[in-house]
Amino acid sequence: MTTAVPENIPQWLRRASESGTDTTDTLTLARALRRAMTIKGTPRQAAVLVLFSGSPQSDPNSPGGLPVDADVLLTQRSSTMRQHRGQVAFPGGEVESSDTGPIDTALREACEETGVAREGVEPFAVLPKLFVPPSRFDVTPVVAYWRTPRQVGVVNHGETERVVRVPLAELLDPANRFMVRGSVGYMSPAFQVDGMLVWGLTGGILAGLFKAAGWERDWDHGDIRDLETSLAAVGMTL
Repeated sequence: MTTAVPENIPQWLRRASESGTDTTDTLTLARALRRAMTIKGTPRQAAVLVLFSGSPQSDPNSPGGLPVDADVLLTQRSSTMRQHRGQVAFPGGEVESSDTGPIDTALREACEETGVAREGVEPFAVLPKLFVPPSRFDVTPVVAYWRTPRQVGVVNHGETERVVRVPLAELLDPANRFMVRGSVGYMSPAFQVDGMLVWGLTGGILAGLFKAAGWERDWDHGDIRDLETSLAAVGMTL
């Protein structure tokens, strides 16, 4: 990941960038193993934008200084898509030949999916790649701060059903956090918010950032739920 964080990035975000995402227990090792087992040749490359907004001033009464108005931009993919249909994700997509790097890819895709304007987005960290077995992508998360959020929404209904800024307070609420386990034994941190189940790559990245930044509140790691049942509870399927 990048190490030179701009001085104007809020203090409450700096620990996330300096410490990185601690995803070893939930994502990194498992995904590395599955990558080695399923990939022959060079995997396809993609990038996602992990876009936070909120007051630049830290809240001294909140874990990690997290301000009460902090949120993160998420999308819900169209239920008609061939892969990852209906899943909640960060805006992002496949690298194109004209892209200058993962930051350029993440910003371009976010603009195409949600209408977010590049000018107001300040990328400050590029996290290690994570492998996504179903699509065989190596995905690079790009973490950014949105100093002056603007209106966003669904641009292409064929790809995206929802675009939503989710309050971090709701994601961090212990009542909304648990683990999900799939039929083949895969486990992932999960969040149930705003009628959505956030899990998989997206859930793992958020969980890692929350822990690294010091925003996390105690929650029940032993609450392990069936993935398909959890998806059905919010009207989704695999």
